[in-house]
Amino acid sequence: MEELIALRKHIEARNYEEALGIVNELEEMSRDDKLNKIDSFATVLLIHLIKQAAENRTTRSWDNAINFAVRDIKKVNNRRRAGGKYADKDTLQSILHDAFPYALAIAAEEAFAGVYSDQEIEHRIEREAIIQTALTQIDG
Repeated sequence: MEELIALRKHIEARNYEEALGIVNELEEMSRDDKLNKIDSFATVLLIHLIKQAAENRTTRSWDNAINFAVRDIKKVNNRRRAGGKYADKDTLQSILHDAFPYALAIAAEEAFAGVYSDQEIEHRIEREAIIQTALTQIDG
């Protein structure tokens, strides 16, 4: 909110250079917010893909969580007015790689009733295959 007040003051004073600096800052803050949301949804997506791969089965609940996460990633990633995406394929891949350890830890607590550690679960799965599955679903 402070940024908008400062922006108005700079525009009214015809100090366009300062105003554009604030606009750039607001754009960056908006993009960071979108990428943080995508990261959260990507974590949920990975948790359920990891559980599917580890247990070699699925449940309706896991399928629903996967579908909702993919839908929400697509929705948040879409730049409505400007067109294009906030996160391109490389950025999405980076987000998925960064989120994977946290998702793995949560999946380990939930898969097989939590009897295996995250390291033991990781030995049962193929990390890159899961990340690729996530990317494919997001792109699809």
